[in-house]
Amino acid sequence: MQANEVQKRVTQIKQTIQQASQACDSAGDSVPGNIKSSIEKLGQRSDQAAKTLQQSSDEASIRKFVDELEQLGDQAKTACDGAANVDQKVKDAVNKAHQELAQLKHQVH
Repeated sequence: MQANEVQKRVTQIKQTIQQASQACDSAGDSVPGNIKSSIEKLGQRSDQAAKTLQQSSDEASIRKFVDELEQLGDQAKTACDGAANVDQKVKDAVNKAHQELAQLKHQVH
């Protein structure tokens, strides 16, 4: 997968992560802190990945960022799966981000 293709996918995933963040904000205090924290970390790291990808096409760096993002996506999904009464929009957004990250990881490896 070319670096510019990965960059496009990361941009799309960032939008999905933003949707998850907005869903958390809309749900208010009903979203557990560990889910909010996971989504926040995922958003921050995806921003860093997007900036790095604009400057570098090194395959090892790309794989490293994608692996890290996928791990953070796993953490967010696990937090959602383990929590009771999480808003369905939050779960859907987290699951979508996790799925997109898993697909991207599969494509870069």
